[in-house]
Amino acid sequence: MSEAPDEKTRERQTALKLDELRNSIAEVDRSLLELLHRRMDLAEEIGRVKIQAGRPILVPEVHDRVLSRARRHAESCGVSEAVMEQVFAAVMRGSVERQHRIGVSLKATGSQRLLILGGAGNMGGWWQAFAQRLGHRVDLVDPAMASLPAMPGRFARISDIEDLDVYQAIVVSVPLGSMPTALAEIVEAKPTGLVIEIASIKDHLRPLIERADELGVRVASLHPMFGPGKSIYQTLTFVLACRQDPAKEKRAIEEWLRHPYTHLVPVPFEHHDRLMGWLLGLAHLSGMLFGCALSHAGLSPEELEACASTTYNRQASTARSVLLEDPDLYYEIQRLNPHRADVYKAVRDALDELVDAVQEDDREEFRAVISEARQYMLER
Repeated sequence: MSEAPDEKTRERQTALKLDELRNSIAEVDRSLLELLHRRMDLAEEIGRVKIQAGRPILVPEVHDRVLSRARRHAESCGVSEAVMEQVFAAVMRGSVERQHRIGVSLKATGSQRLLILGGAGNMGGWWQAFAQRLGHRVDLVDPAMASLPAMPGRFARISDIEDLDVYQAIVVSVPLGSMPTALAEIVEAKPTGLVIEIASIKDHLRPLIERADELGVRVASLHPMFGPGKSIYQTLTFVLACRQDPAKEKRAIEEWLRHPYTHLVPVPFEHHDRLMGWLLGLAHLSGMLFGCALSHAGLSPEELEACASTTYNRQASTARSVLLEDPDLYYEIQRLNPHRADVYKAVRDALDELVDAVQEDDREEFRAVISEARQYMLER
């Protein structure tokens, strides 16, 4: 009668079996990569046809059809529909990127020149990468350039540039508190190209933009609704604060935003900051309040994390994303927004309604408050 294998033998047999299976997976991965390579080549060919025919790169109907097909095969692969959708969504992003790149290379001979003020900053770096991906030639201005070796297209000051009129557009990408000074300098230099300011709050810039009108300087008030970590192959929402003719102002800026994932939303200039009071001010405030309240709770973060619910984890993740950002930026967004008092009042009123309903043991009132909020949040 044979003896059962000892522990070391079992470990060795397990390791050999795992190595065998992993080698098999590696072979499958190589096949998948070859198929992926072929798919991207086909995507490039599709991109060439679309560019020549003037067709859009991103076609939502086709995108949805591919994802629906992937979800139908999820069960047969032994994974959830969500996992299968994520896999094919990534493949689709790769296909769009490949098509977009071929489109850029075909159009590169018609590239324009762009100057980025604040080019050494994080958002300035995003704009540089974005514009270069679109095939434009990009120069940078930033005081940080003063300490670096001289390079063509790199300037420490606006005054170092001999001729601003060689640029078809100038992006002013500086901290919110520095925007008035930077924009004033550009406006007084009277460039012929389009000046694109990207401040998160616009109202305090109104006098400078009116001065630009007097001097014949064209200014576009654009607001990227994302930070510098945003991939250019995800939805890129830009809000355009329009002062006169939205259609004309939209056409002027679209030349610099021709990208398959761009979503450009024109709004009246005077309405922009009110929107941002809620889209930014309230969103930031709620994250800061969550973190600040927890810091006064007298509980250890380790214990909270160990026992955390799904809802807590979601809220904590959002709060951390806010608290890890530059507090000076968030301070300026709160301070400069002329509509902040409306946001603060709404927060206090909402908190009072919920607290009063609980303290007065009024279940129906609590339900009514939640029902009203639910109805609002579910409206489209």
